Amino acid sequence: MKRIGKIFLFIILGVIVVSTFVFLWNKSRPVTKVYEILSPTIGTIENKTVATGKVSPRDEILIKPQISGIVSEVLKEAGQMIKVGEVIATVKVIPEMGQLNSAESRLKVAEINLQQIETEYNRQSKLFKSGVISKEEFDNSESSFRKAQEEKSNAQDALDIVREGVSKRYAKLSNTQIRSTISGMILDVPIKAGNSVIQANTFNDGTTIASVANMNDLIFIGNIDETEVGKIKEGIPVSLTIGALSSQKFEAVLEYISPKGTEQSGAVLFEMKAAVNVPDSVFIRAGYSANAEIVLNKAQDVITIPESAIEFNNDSTFVYVLKAETPTQVFEKSHIKIGLSDGIKTEVKEGLTTEDKVRGNLSNFKFKKTELN
Repeated sequence: MKRIGKIFLFIILGVIVVSTFVFLWNKSRPVTKVYEILSPTIGTIENKTVATGKVSPRDEILIKPQISGIVSEVLKEAGQMIKVGEVIATVKVIPEMGQLNSAESRLKVAEINLQQIETEYNRQSKLFKSGVISKEEFDNSESSFRKAQEEKSNAQDALDIVREGVSKRYAKLSNTQIRSTISGMILDVPIKAGNSVIQANTFNDGTTIASVANMNDLIFIGNIDETEVGKIKEGIPVSLTIGALSSQKFEAVLEYISPKGTEQSGAVLFEMKAAVNVPDSVFIRAGYSANAEIVLNKAQDVITIPESAIEFNNDSTFVYVLKAETPTQVFEKSHIKIGLSDGIKTEVKEGLTTEDKVRGNLSNFKFKKTELN
């Protein structure tokens, strides 16, 4: 039994020694790395920047009253289309007691004066028909009578304006009816029946009755960083992506770049505006957030290779061109001249053709052992 045990132990030791020798021998064998082989292609490279912002109507008009009072009726609501001159709301005037008293007093005085002059006019008319007075005296009496009538009419209009906000003579020009000054869509009606409103004047902006805008004329308003503002100019095309309509892209044209930047979170940003071309089949709401892609540089139909295949050394750039693939890959370091890059692909101006093949990244799964002679 002891002899069998010794033999078994020697066998185990032999297996361990042989396994160790095989492992060390395999480790000592040279390993040939296998690289991906890339071919230069003809393509287009674009260097883009993205500006964030929102879509807004070019002109949003705030409709304000020309008279103070209480909103008695609201005839329109947000989302409705409206034309120039249509009534949005009506305002009931709350008269100021001092003005009301003065207007009533003026009317009473005008009525008393008219009554007196009318009596005199009737008497002068009879005398003129009898030939007692001259035509000139009668004309003077008639003129005074007409002036008294006009004064009473004016006093009545003044009282109506103080009391109701409009006179019968100018009912069509009533300030109590708040009308739209443009045609378009009503974006917001911030008031309700019963709200007090203040007229627009030199000391007060007035209460906003409604905001109206032409939704067929939209612009993108965004900000662009100072490092890229010098690369763009008015008139260049812009590709717009709206967050709420992410499946669609809209064309726009850059039409304004602010001459002055503003500092936000440590960065200087410049405002930009672009006119948006909206198809008739699409409805865009005011205030949608959007991203604008602007092409800063573009190289079309040029030789391109992945940027990962390029080796940078100071101001020089190199690639490894494949010279032989069997039995092992053989590469030659070659100098190239590069152009535009988008971070993934790079333009090659000199040093490569589409017939060449270059070394790419090291393969993660292709390793082969060099056979020993």
